[in-house]
Amino acid sequence: MIPLLRPTLPKIESIQSKLADIFKSGMLTNAKYVKEFEVRCAKSLGVKEVVALANGTSAIILSLKCLGIKGEVILPSFTFTSAAHSLLWCGIKPVFVDIDKETFNISPASIEKKITSRTTAIFPVHVFGNPCDIEKVQKIAQKHNLKIIYDGAHAFGSKYKGKSVACFGDATVFSLTPTKVLTTAEGGLIATRDSDFARVLRLGRNNGDSVDRGEEFLGITARMTEFSAILGIEGIKIFPENLKRRLKLVDLYKKLLSRIPGVSFQEVGLTSSSVFKDLTIIIDNKKFGFSRDELLRALLKKNIETKVYFYPPIHRKKAYKAYENTFLPNTDFISEHILNLPLYSQMPINHVETVCAVIKNLYEKRQK
Repeated sequence: MIPLLRPTLPKIESIQSKLADIFKSGMLTNAKYVKEFEVRCAKSLGVKEVVALANGTSAIILSLKCLGIKGEVILPSFTFTSAAHSLLWCGIKPVFVDIDKETFNISPASIEKKITSRTTAIFPVHVFGNPCDIEKVQKIAQKHNLKIIYDGAHAFGSKYKGKSVACFGDATVFSLTPTKVLTTAEGGLIATRDSDFARVLRLGRNNGDSVDRGEEFLGITARMTEFSAILGIEGIKIFPENLKRRLKLVDLYKKLLSRIPGVSFQEVGLTSSSVFKDLTIIIDNKKFGFSRDELLRALLKKNIETKVYFYPPIHRKKAYKAYENTFLPNTDFISEHILNLPLYSQMPINHVETVCAVIKNLYEKRQK
């Protein structure tokens, strides 16, 4: 089986002394290694502050709470469910808008149409690590006096006009689960230029407590473990090398698949760079000869694991039945035609070649 992905982990020898240290000290959460990890991430992202948390969902919830966001928040439906879940948990109404059919990112024109007197923030997503149109989003937010939290769950290392995506908006949240380019097993980050906001976030991840259980506000328990931070510290050391190899694999995929009729790729802007958390293709049924689902099944028969992100989109899920009549044509089209192919930083080159050869052979047989 060629797996869809495998986590990119440091060598076990590189973490053993640090593991022994935390066993000796007994400090298992939110201690010196978490602080070191935050400093390293801030340097890598080019931002003033990074706050590490237990997971990406807690990063979203705390960002919303600590920024005082209420009312309605605009976001794409083509994203992972926790984005909208977090809004609802905070008593905020998600307002779904459509995406750009080429980039898969939030459509700035769609944002403008959905702004009301109740709108307090925009929650754009850098889908699969591809930076959204930050400049247009920023202009809309400034025009209407709205906060921006960027969902960078997939985008640690992605850049927009030469800068990390973390350098924009009121906050950028990242996820560090095993599927991400940088992983801490479980974990999340909030990047910000605002030191006061970072201070409140650090209280918030510890139930709002500053000292002697004198909670200053209603926080949550969202501390990162020292185990996770150690993985992150060693992972970030090898991140540039791993990303370089990952992008070579992406280039090979595009070279081998781009000439097959009915296969197209997510478009990345000329001034952007994506870390390609996922390598996705769009299948045109008529030109390719297979539907997306037929291709998925055919690849599985050849021991090639694939997946579909994000299908169904959030507004089509059972928990969001109230949104089922939302008209998002580009979102529906992409979700019905997208396929995620195997990709991870240490993936053997011959696996990419095998996947592409199988897809090409399937196409050619169907044309006969």
